[in-house]
Amino acid sequence: MGTERGYRRRQFSAPYDGLVIGAVILVVAAYFVGTFPTALIVGNRIGHNPTKEGSGNPGASNVWRLGGKRAGIIVAVIDGLKGAIPVLIALVVSGRPLAHAVWVAAVAGHVWPVTRRLRGGKGVATAGGGGLAISPVVGLGCAALFLVVVKTGRIAALGSLSIAFAYPILSLALGRPGWEVAVGAFVAAILVIRHQSNIRRMIGHRT
Repeated sequence: MGTERGYRRRQFSAPYDGLVIGAVILVVAAYFVGTFPTALIVGNRIGHNPTKEGSGNPGASNVWRLGGKRAGIIVAVIDGLKGAIPVLIALVVSGRPLAHAVWVAAVAGHVWPVTRRLRGGKGVATAGGGGLAISPVVGLGCAALFLVVVKTGRIAALGSLSIAFAYPILSLALGRPGWEVAVGAFVAAILVIRHQSNIRRMIGHRT
């Protein structure tokens, strides 16, 4: 009798175990997708090293300043896809909870890549791409806000910080579940932490 119950438990647990393993694989894969060094590759093609020139940040805005609009847009689009593609895969194969975990993992990979001694970018494009895939309405609203703030304020970091604060607020306003708002706030916190030097410069410039 006990053997039969143990067999049944194994039968029922096997699909669950497979789902857990698949979820872990997707999260780990998303992290390593996030580590892809877009800015370094594009920068090398145009004769610049964004980690040693400009602001020293391997991101789209620094590459834009160093190599021009086209180079900056290429970096922004690819970095955005680093967040969007893993999230879309997770949405298709599992659902929103895994998609949010994958989103965080992709952003973490971009910001803290083990392949470059945890010295990555600030995560804006990757977070934006993933956020757009998870909640298109919120993502498009944040994209519009970013463009307006950058166009009026002429500071990319100000636009990035604006959407970091706006994303969880818009998610809450549109009635998304509390846990989704919390994950959005967590990703926003990562972006704010990564922009500490920009915040200090903006405060210093105004005082």
